[in-house]
Amino acid sequence: MQTTPAIHVTRDRFHLAWDPAIPAIETVGSGDVVEFDLMDSAGGQLSPSSTVEDVGRLDFSRVDQVNGPIAVAGAEPGDTLQIDLLEFEPADWGWSASIPGFGLLADEFPDPYLRITRVPRPGERAEFLPGVRVPIVPFCGEVGVAPPDGPRSTIPPDVFGGNMDTRHLTAGATLFLPVFHDGARLSMGDGHAAQGDGEVCGTAIETPMRALVRLTVRKDLHVTAPEFLTPDVATPVGRRYATDGVGPDLVQAARDAVRRMIDWLGREHGISSVDAYLLHSVAIDLRISEIVDMPNYVVTAHCPLSLFD
Repeated sequence: MQTTPAIHVTRDRFHLAWDPAIPAIETVGSGDVVEFDLMDSAGGQLSPSSTVEDVGRLDFSRVDQVNGPIAVAGAEPGDTLQIDLLEFEPADWGWSASIPGFGLLADEFPDPYLRITRVPRPGERAEFLPGVRVPIVPFCGEVGVAPPDGPRSTIPPDVFGGNMDTRHLTAGATLFLPVFHDGARLSMGDGHAAQGDGEVCGTAIETPMRALVRLTVRKDLHVTAPEFLTPDVATPVGRRYATDGVGPDLVQAARDAVRRMIDWLGREHGISSVDAYLLHSVAIDLRISEIVDMPNYVVTAHCPLSLFD
């Protein structure tokens, strides 16, 4: 199948809100391929030479930009837009940060913190910490169409997609989004070189990204929220060490699971609490293990022991 891009979307063609009032910058045919050249989630405010002081100076009005929108000819409300995720190529560097006021344990990690990581090719592993190598499985955290109404922030996800931060939407996956307006008007951004389920500190290995996607109008399929097909994420998990949080409050259970994993990483591997916190966003999976046996829920943090090979 043809993979030559019909158009190339450059880094400067972005917007900072999900809004049906934003017109399409280009129109492609159903089945066409689009190439995106994307900034990182900080909008270019951080670089390989950045320091923790730069985290404190972030202009949040420039955070989580998305490139587009791209209209697809023939797409109408009630249709489904099929997005075949063909290729993701991260930059050779990325950043992870603990940003004051953000993340699951924001009150326990109030100070800014920054880690720059050299990013190798997809399928290889990056040395995130001394002796800790993280698999590089790139994807885009932000993928969405024009929402039913707006404007809306680019930070929360919704039925139209947006900031889903779903690490399984990697190359080879197919995402289906409902169409609310003529042309669908797809936008995407927020390149991640690696991320664990949950993205608990609010950042992954954030990186500029080249993305190649195929956009197809589906009139035979009618979804009401994001759905996707995905291959197995190519992570050599082997055995895992897991910690549980249990209780009647789902968020509190998640916090407890993360705290216990932070304790275990410090106890068993000598990792500082803030680095263990960042490692959760980059490589540790936070999953809802049990949500139906009320009044208590179980949330589990999974750490692949292959990180320490």
